Amino acid sequence: MDPQDLPTDRHRPHEDVMAMLVGTLFVALGVSFYTQAMLLTGSTAGLAFLLQYATGWRFGVGFFLINLPFYWLAIRRMGWSFTLRTFVAIALVSVFSELTAGWIRIEWLQPLYAALMGGSLIGIGMLVLFRHRTSLGGINILSLYLQDRYGWRAGYVQLGIDGGIMLIALSMLPLERVGLSVLGAVALNLIIALNHKPGRYMGVS
Repeated sequence: MDPQDLPTDRHRPHEDVMAMLVGTLFVALGVSFYTQAMLLTGSTAGLAFLLQYATGWRFGVGFFLINLPFYWLAIRRMGWSFTLRTFVAIALVSVFSELTAGWIRIEWLQPLYAALMGGSLIGIGMLVLFRHRTSLGGINILSLYLQDRYGWRAGYVQLGIDGGIMLIALSMLPLERVGLSVLGAVALNLIIALNHKPGRYMGVS
């Protein structure tokens, strides 16, 4: 049976709100792990980490500002509803990542654990958001736009940009931390790849 032929269960507004809060809290906690262990990830979050490590800017401020130029592309590619949800999700991650530092105190965090658990938390949070037609904006929207406009493969564009972020990170972080960041990115993407498949989840927003 084609997954498109299966019945869907439409999300209610309060379910979307709850999912957005839970998803962004998971992402913010993962960001706190990465900040504590001096790690980073890809996409606009990775750029925000680079900005934080290079200038001392807080992650939440950098993440919110870096995403601003991408909303125009999101409107053109995904429509107003998706863009507004994404704007709210990015704002919540920005706020929660600042507040989490005051909510929890981590005296010491083993870097390998931080990479795997932080990446897993971010991946779970993104999965919750994806299932409620929300994203964290940024590079993935640019990749889809370039694919539509110029025929560039979105996956390759995303991979190239994320690879560039990791290369730049080598000038700021020890090789060991960059390697652990790559491992965390693998954990993050495995969670999404294994769980975000057509027909696996039939709820719609």
